[in-house]
Amino acid sequence: MDGKGAWRDNVFFERLWRTIKYKEVYLHAYANVPEARAALCKFLAFYNNVRPHSSLDRKTPDQAYFNALQPIPVAA
Repeated sequence: MDGKGAWRDNVFFERLWRTIKYKEVYLHAYANVPEARAALCKFLAFYNNVRPHSSLDRKTPDQAYFNALQPIPVAA
């Protein structure tokens, strides 16, 4: 497959979803939807702010993204 609908289009999202399922969802029995939503928000905050990723040189996604942004110099 190539172009629209290729397997490459979803590979990163599928990998993220697999991590969420195995590290959070399958380990907890949520009593209701608000509890599940709160737990998923907490896990995603941990995933983006605290957990280092090997593919990002042991940086968190927030460090890799926000530190990589360089300020645009203003013309005088």
